[in-house]
Amino acid sequence: MIANPPIHVAAGAIEDGCGRILIARRPDGVHQGGLWEFPGGKLEPGETPEQGLARELAEELGIRVTASRPLIRVRHDYGDKQVLLDVHRVSAYQGRVRGREGQPIDWVRPDDMAAARFPAADRPIIGALRLPEVYLITGPEPTDAADFLGRLERALDSGIALVQLRAHALSDPDYARLAERAEVLCARFGAKLILSGRPDLVARLPVAGMHLRCAALRSTSTRPLPHDRLVGASCHNSDDLVLAGRLGLDYALLSPVRRTLSHPDVRPLGWRQFRVLVEPASVPVYALGGVGRQDLDSSFRHGGQGIAAIRGLWPGPGHS
Repeated sequence: MIANPPIHVAAGAIEDGCGRILIARRPDGVHQGGLWEFPGGKLEPGETPEQGLARELAEELGIRVTASRPLIRVRHDYGDKQVLLDVHRVSAYQGRVRGREGQPIDWVRPDDMAAARFPAADRPIIGALRLPEVYLITGPEPTDAADFLGRLERALDSGIALVQLRAHALSDPDYARLAERAEVLCARFGAKLILSGRPDLVARLPVAGMHLRCAALRSTSTRPLPHDRLVGASCHNSDDLVLAGRLGLDYALLSPVRRTLSHPDVRPLGWRQFRVLVEPASVPVYALGGVGRQDLDSSFRHGGQGIAAIRGLWPGPGHS
């Protein structure tokens, strides 16, 4: 028996300019009725996701999209039907938003969205909305804590909102002391701090979560932290991404997209292969390896959450 193809849907995460996203309530009596969703609908034959989204938002909400970009692609099997969601982040539109079909609507911040109130296919969208576009991995090893923290402060001042504290050479006590000082800085700027491994330290510090190196990911059978903390992992192939999804992780770093100075002999994926690997993934995926802010559009166009970098984002020496 040939399985039916998934229902291809275009959905929009519409921003209001104040950090809130529009959601709409599904009618009672339909599939997933009574739950909240991101507005959109089924593509018509021959439509691109962009065309379908523009049509659906005009019909449902009475607005004309003027600026959007890909956010995430989600595949989900409900058992009785399969869906493929092409989700775009809508940053500008013309017209006044209203529920033209009588559907209740609301503006909600991503951090205030309760996943249980949404269809299962929409829940990865919430995760993607809660993550920033740029992810800083600190470096090099912090032999001078004052200089290291000064660089981190300058990075945060430039708008970095998600930081992984990477300091593998430090002893556990020294790493803990540095993490405490880094958390104070991140909290001052409203940024989230991720620790590299060390779940015991994550449990006792008010940090956002932890990151698993690739070897740790491959030896993990259960999610190491509850869902009120972020957990991500380094991935290098499709098996790694599948495992990250199976464990219910919140994001993945996929590398290397380009050749890097730190691993010059490792063959890079390139953007085309990056897209091939990301498309079936069930978690938001950052592009890592030889990339910087200038590559954000490339990451978006190829299905990425954004970019992650060390050299491309870590400030050089200077006065803090």
